[in-house]
Order: sequence, then structure tokens, then C-alpha cells
Amino acid sequence: MSDVRIDDLPVRDELRGKSPYGAPQLDVPVRLNTNENPYPLPEPLVERIAERVREAARGLNRYPDRDAVELRTRLAEYLTRTSGYRVGVENVWAANGSNEVIQQLLQTFGGPGRTAIGFEPSYSMHALIARGTGTGWISGPRADDFTIDLPAAEKAIAENQPDVVFVTTPNNPTGNAVPRETVLALYEAAQAAKPSMVVVDEAYIEFSHGDSLLDLLEGRPHLVISRTMSKAFGAAGLRLGYLAAHPAVVDAVQLVRLPYHLSAVTQATALAALEHTDTLLGYVEQLKAERDRLVAELRAIGYEVIESDANFVQFGRFDDAHRAWQRILDRGVLVRDNGVPGWLRVTAGTPEENDAFLDAVRDIKKEQSE
Repeated sequence: MSDVRIDDLPVRDELRGKSPYGAPQLDVPVRLNTNENPYPLPEPLVERIAERVREAARGLNRYPDRDAVELRTRLAEYLTRTSGYRVGVENVWAANGSNEVIQQLLQTFGGPGRTAIGFEPSYSMHALIARGTGTGWISGPRADDFTIDLPAAEKAIAENQPDVVFVTTPNNPTGNAVPRETVLALYEAAQAAKPSMVVVDEAYIEFSHGDSLLDLLEGRPHLVISRTMSKAFGAAGLRLGYLAAHPAVVDAVQLVRLPYHLSAVTQATALAALEHTDTLLGYVEQLKAERDRLVAELRAIGYEVIESDANFVQFGRFDDAHRAWQRILDRGVLVRDNGVPGWLRVTAGTPEENDAFLDAVRDIKKEQSE
């Protein structure tokens, strides 16, 4: 077969020269680069998953519940219980990971001739999915401390009049949360411009020192809260994301969702996990404590650290971040180089994994001082 490259194919212009999303998958003793929950699912949950999947398997000759009503009901109950704001099944939609949720939102409210804005550095999949759906991408500003520069952001929204506005809180890769009043101001700016849809990506909210912004949905039909089971639920391999919004938004995304997009096995597994919410959130509390320990110890060693409300920490500053990444890797610890100049990101792992990481960065700091 002849040697054919991507650029030799008739791919869309906006995809040329781009790289697929992904972090290095290397076989090293300590992997702290993909924000996974390091704790395996508890054995009672594993058994319950097996039971639910066994039940689902008996009906695999039939299509699954197209609208995932039972799953959406349980997700609504989880949101209501943990936030104190009542969410009903009519407010919730679920898909294969929060990335598919974002894709469906952009297919519905973005697309050719429309634009989306995000404030970078932030979750890079927002821009990638925008391009994949033919939505123009606008990179909005952040301040030097990685907070959203509100006057500059409001100006960017007014000038560009985007159809979709992304606000990531806690933000990935920086870890900092966006203040409630900033989100409200961005929502008002977006409504004055078009109006536009505002998507608040709360993938890491369970790890935050503060509260969810779910209650802001009241009276704001153009607001969407996006969530995932990958992080707090320790279910990255499940691929289950969901959103909460006005019922009209839920109706709208169903115009673009693929038929029977959530398999019976996925729905069964997610339902089992939701039965063990209290246990899984107990692991979250352990990871929050470890995250705070990483922040404190990195600062004590002499690194600069961005205050984190996620299950990871951005630290620096390095003259050459990629060289620092390699030196940490040489010591058997894999962290993430997101391409943010001068900074690296480390996921909070188990106490033993975090100790190995801290030993590695102590060594590097010691070598620099000698």
C-alpha cells in the first residue's frame, strides 16, 4: 500500500495541521498525568456492577432505553442531594462522557457559521470539539494568575458575539475555580450579545472547596452545567457524562444525539455506581486532603503553585517545563506537560504516589540549588 498521510486526504481545512487529544501513556511506576481517581472501585460495587450487567445482558437482543430515563432520574437525585437545588429528570441528559455532552451541545447550538469562546488555558477538548463540529473557535483572555480577566472577557464576548460560551470551573489545567459573580457576569454579557448558550464545565466540582453553580440554572434557560462520572466516581473507564439545564435544552440536544447512544451495559454500570455514592465521595475527601497536601508541600519546597479546587495541581515555574517533565519522568513519575509555558500539572494520587512525586521534585530543586 502506498504511503499516504493525513494531509494527502481531503480532510476539512480546519483540521489540517492539528493533533489529536491525548496524554502520554507510559509504563512507569507512578502515573499522575491524566487526573484519574487512583482508587479502584470497592469490591461491593464491583459485585453490584456485575449483577446489573448480568441483568442487562439478558436483554441485549433489544435496544437499550433510548432516553435513559432511569439513569437520568438517579443522576437528578444525586445532583439534588449533593447541591441542595432540586433537579428533575427533565433537567438532565446523559451521554458517553462529558466530551460527548459537549459535542452534542456544539452540534445543537454551534456548527458552521457559528462560534464558541473559551478562556485559555483551559480544557483543550472544547476547542477540538468545536473544530470537529465546524464551529469557529475564539480564544478568550485570562489574567497572568490564570483567573478570568472579567472586563477583557466581557469585551471579547461583546465584540465577537459567540453562540456558545465555555466557562470551566474548576479550570483544567490550572485548577482554580471561577467565582460565582464572574460566571453571572459572563452569562449576562452573553445574553446581551445574542443571546448565547453558556456552558459551565464542572467536571471537577466534587473536589472543590466551594459549591456547585447548579442553583444558577433557576431562571436562566441559556445556562448549562456539564458534569462527569470519570473523576469523583472513579469511573474514567465507564465514559459517562451528563448535563443539567432547562428542559428545553434537554429536548434540543436530543435532535442531534445518535439513536440508542448509551448502551444497556453503560446504563447498568452507571446505575450501580450511583448506588454507592457515599462510599465513592469518601474517596473524594481523601483526595482533597492529598491535593491540599501537595499544594502545601510544593510551596514549602519552593515551587510556585496555583490554588487548586480540582484533583490536580499546577506548579512551576520552570525555565524549560518539558525538560523538568523529563527529569521527573526519569525518576519514575509521570506528570502532565500541557504546553502552558513554565508550568506542569500533577494529579493527586494515593499518599504513596504523592510521596514519590514529592521526592522527585525535591531532588530536582536540590540539584538546581547546588
